[in-house]
Amino acid sequence: MMEHQLPPLNALRAFEATARHLSVKNAADELCVTPGAVSQLIKTLELHLGVPLFRRVNRGIFLTEVGQAYLPPVRNAFRQISDATRRVAVPEDTGILTVSATPFFASAWLVPRLKGFQDAHPDIDLQVVSSSALADFSRDGVDVAIRHGLGRYPGLSSQRVLTVEIVPVAAPALVKRLGMPEAPADLTRWPRVNDAERKAWALWFEAQGIQSAGPVRGPSFDDSGLLLKAVLTGQGAALLPAAVVADDLAEGRLVQLSDASWIEDFAYYLVCPENSHDRPKVAAFREWVLSEASRKATRPRKRAPARATRSRAGS
Repeated sequence: MMEHQLPPLNALRAFEATARHLSVKNAADELCVTPGAVSQLIKTLELHLGVPLFRRVNRGIFLTEVGQAYLPPVRNAFRQISDATRRVAVPEDTGILTVSATPFFASAWLVPRLKGFQDAHPDIDLQVVSSSALADFSRDGVDVAIRHGLGRYPGLSSQRVLTVEIVPVAAPALVKRLGMPEAPADLTRWPRVNDAERKAWALWFEAQGIQSAGPVRGPSFDDSGLLLKAVLTGQGAALLPAAVVADDLAEGRLVQLSDASWIEDFAYYLVCPENSHDRPKVAAFREWVLSEASRKATRPRKRAPARATRSRAGS
């Protein structure tokens, strides 16, 4: 048995990239995540080790003595893993295509549409990896990833799949109880569920010209799939991507509470290494994804089945 539990692999990768760039932002760009995610992973590693690895001076970041000593063996370990993986990996000319996507995007948008891809390309066997972990194409065996970000990934090819138009939604039972809101300001009185940073509602209200939306209340979730589950079970209204919940709206599991929306700076991008952009399997999947994304629903938003007497949330 190992004397000490190994640190989380994702945290080690965040440490190595940040140490190499001496920049959280550049490390985040390389790893296809947000700077906040990189900072959190580094903090996790420092807590695991019990020592600081970086020191921050003004706006700069530098390795501590411990960090300088820790970096070479970590970097060497990754190099050995990469070399070993290349020796045993499945050859590129097999029919398997490994696609990485976040759990929410995979379950809410990608998986329900995959039959169309399989029907069109029966010779390609998809392996969908549902993970919020950092992507590393050279080490994870991933051919294509769909990532939520700004689309600027050095050394990688990226194409926008979906612009994230955020809309307010709720379960039909909650709308029936509270009544359909007549204006965005009505939602300041509704029970609401929040994203992990608890900022989305404030930004949405601000986009609608509502400056005072009251204190941020209600539960928050660090996974959009959990957030969607909370909404479906009637725990409150939430802000979710219109394209991703289109099927739930069309089939009546959710109700869009307002036509007012907010366009995120981030979008969903299809990302792959530049040298594999034109591989037949990758190209086939890319063309299919972009075609599916362009088929925007034209159906009207689903409204509550019956009009209820208007009431204030919590009354």
